[in-house]
Amino acid sequence: MLETLMNTEAMAAYARDWGLNLIFALLIFIVGRWLVKGVVAVGRRVLARAEMDEMLSHFVLSIVHGVLLLVIVIAALNRLGVDTTSLVALIGAAGLAIGLSLQDSLKNFAAGVMLIVFRPFKTGDFVEAGGTTGVVEKINIFSSTFRTPDNREIVVPNGAIYAGVITNYSARQTRRIDLLVGISYDDDIRKAKSVAEAVLAADERVLADPAPVVAVASLGDSSVNLHIRPWVKTADYFMAMCELTEKIKIAFDENGISIPYPQTDLHVRQVIPALAPAPAKGD
Repeated sequence: MLETLMNTEAMAAYARDWGLNLIFALLIFIVGRWLVKGVVAVGRRVLARAEMDEMLSHFVLSIVHGVLLLVIVIAALNRLGVDTTSLVALIGAAGLAIGLSLQDSLKNFAAGVMLIVFRPFKTGDFVEAGGTTGVVEKINIFSSTFRTPDNREIVVPNGAIYAGVITNYSARQTRRIDLLVGISYDDDIRKAKSVAEAVLAADERVLADPAPVVAVASLGDSSVNLHIRPWVKTADYFMAMCELTEKIKIAFDENGISIPYPQTDLHVRQVIPALAPAPAKGD
């Protein structure tokens, strides 16, 4: 009878302790979830104030929310008496295995974060990156989407973009057009420069500041080469380059200035072979 009473008291004490642990574990979980939501809400406001990209902000806050919630669950299980050491080790091993298997994806993710944070280009820019040239349509965490001038859609991994050289043609408000035009050695250089300057001055897209440059670049094998370098707005670059090239050619034709073809002077010299002596008689 005494033994039964002692067993009953032991079971009651065990049930009481387990019940208290269960209550404390539930409190840890409930209060912890509330605190996690508060931390995420504060982080969202801080990132919004810092003008971080919305997609990156959402991704970072999702990771923070998951990690903190995992910590809360482990703390609650530990309060219940569950040995969490092996659980933490298992989670660490699983994380390492996943990291090794997703090595390329993690590299693309890290590059995507860098692209979103440092912004070497933005949506709508015309860039050359990752072996592709086109307009940036989307910048995602793992890849970016480009639209090429011939209207193809190309998806490039962010790792390939950030690992190479990025040329952003839309980053500046103005661009310089570089034209190299050859004239004949028989033409008047001063007249050719004046004609080219008049063509530039007549085009409204050519900016006065910085001033356009027309100068002798080099004395080539077949022509005197002129640098013609006007500045235009970035949006006008392509059409201005094509149309100015056409206008300069027409203006040169109208003013008798020729653009020569490559030519080579060939000198032919006739060699008369020496007369051999006549053979002697009897030979």
